[in-house]
Amino acid sequence: MTPTRRAALAALLALPSAVRAQPPSWSPDRPVRIVVPYPPGGPTDILARALAAALTEAWRQPVVVENRPGAGSTIGTEAVARAAPDGTTLLLAATAHVMNPALMPKLPFDPVRDFTAILNCAFHPMLLAVHPSTGIADLAGFVAAAKARPGALTMGSAGIGNASHLAMALFASVAGIELTHVPFSGAAPAQTAILAGQVSGGFLNTTVAVPQIRAGALRGLAVADARRWREVPDLPSFAELGYPGAEAGSWYGVLAPAGLPQLRLAQLHRDILAALRRPELRERIAAAGLDPLETGPEEFQAQLAAETAKWARVVREAGIRPD
Repeated sequence: MTPTRRAALAALLALPSAVRAQPPSWSPDRPVRIVVPYPPGGPTDILARALAAALTEAWRQPVVVENRPGAGSTIGTEAVARAAPDGTTLLLAATAHVMNPALMPKLPFDPVRDFTAILNCAFHPMLLAVHPSTGIADLAGFVAAAKARPGALTMGSAGIGNASHLAMALFASVAGIELTHVPFSGAAPAQTAILAGQVSGGFLNTTVAVPQIRAGALRGLAVADARRWREVPDLPSFAELGYPGAEAGSWYGVLAPAGLPQLRLAQLHRDILAALRRPELRERIAAAGLDPLETGPEEFQAQLAAETAKWARVVREAGIRPD
């Protein structure tokens, strides 16, 4: 080793360990786009725009939200799968990302293999609610009624293969009951039918169901999660009532194209996590009815694989065929 190199090494070793341990950094040197595969105005779009504003400030680089809806979120998703894995094209995906493969066998991308998971950043569960006219007071009564008269309870959903339909199919399988599915042409008409008592009930997002439960228009039976939901703390969860494995909800996570370099993945995770921890962003997430998450890349990647397999099994066992 030359004297110059010895001096350089000695200088490095003399630095405090905290300084030496700092990981190398990266930040985008051109505008970044966050693709939202849904129309403007929904929870995915709201979260993306809040995140884009925080990252624009952090990176001193424009971060724009690009809405590319259509074909059950697959148009925008495919665009990201085909983009360069350089950290400047991101996808804000939702639960449909892991449900679509079972419903659309000819997808031009793989939801796990063609993406790099960065961070699962928000979540809200679904809950099972019924119209008061059913006379059903709790989940035990719901299951008993379904077993006494198989198929008599009708469950409205936003359409064949929609998350509300798959949640119903999953619970029916776990509970060993038969329910009659009544698909509608979207979430709004399904909710209207449930509120009018035209169907027995359904699986609804907490943001929709909680106000109606508080008003007495619906009766909440259980949260489709492993734990209770902060907005309705008196409502038990499926897990505590003896139905683990029946969890269903909506998550929102950031993905990049497959092949994203490790340095850029680590920096994107750090920066997005820092943005999500800002009080003003947490307030916006809460206002949208979501709970913030801080899932790391490896855990999120494993979740994508596990949920893709889970919903494929539900679709197969229930014999669901999309329109």
